[in-house]
Amino acid sequence: MIKDVLDTHTHTLASGHAYSTIRENATAAAKKGLELLAITEHAPLLVGSCHPIYFQNLRVVDRHAYDVELLLGVELNILDEQGNVDLEEKTLRQMDIAIASLHTPCICPGSREFNTQACINVMKNPYVNILGHPDDPRFPVDFPALVQAAKEYGVLLELNDCSLRPGGSRKNARVLDIEMLELCKKYQVSIVIGSDAHVDTDVGRHDRALQLLEELDFPEELVVNRSVEELKKHVNRK
Repeated sequence: MIKDVLDTHTHTLASGHAYSTIRENATAAAKKGLELLAITEHAPLLVGSCHPIYFQNLRVVDRHAYDVELLLGVELNILDEQGNVDLEEKTLRQMDIAIASLHTPCICPGSREFNTQACINVMKNPYVNILGHPDDPRFPVDFPALVQAAKEYGVLLELNDCSLRPGGSRKNARVLDIEMLELCKKYQVSIVIGSDAHVDTDVGRHDRALQLLEELDFPEELVVNRSVEELKKHVNRK
């Protein structure tokens, strides 16, 4: 069984469509035995999310709660083919961790080439650590090119447990995840599992993702959830 001691993708009330607080998420993480929890609020251009000042003021929040280490960061919205995002660099460089994702309210799905180029260009941003849910079928991508770019730019590809939820909005994500994971295994590219929790009861929920990794005999050494130290090799790397 793959060791799993951290969750890099969770949201709180500040994201506008999530339902728990930082402390409630941290309590849930502690109960599940996690060593580290990342709070990654949606960036400002997603409808209902917080103002840039929220991210600029994160320095006031303690980085430990209930014996769980906290990373406070952002899930950025990729805005165009050039990989522009919705936080300025001076704010982004203050984040403990940054995910970048394609979200339909912020960018219209384009061709496979367009979506792939947007993801590759955002991975060139030195403050982006993780590419979020690249398995969204609304944004088809060239996975061989994406995996090679992740390796080149040192960005983690996310295996999003929420994508694997039956009845979710990312239809057939499992098929896309399998394609991505097989390529990661072939080219020795690291991944990270994220719950994408929008309520405290989902914090640390990685059972669907872990089951898929077991089915594919995916190498544990390529899963950074096994170690806080391993994750920290990939965040704030610049």
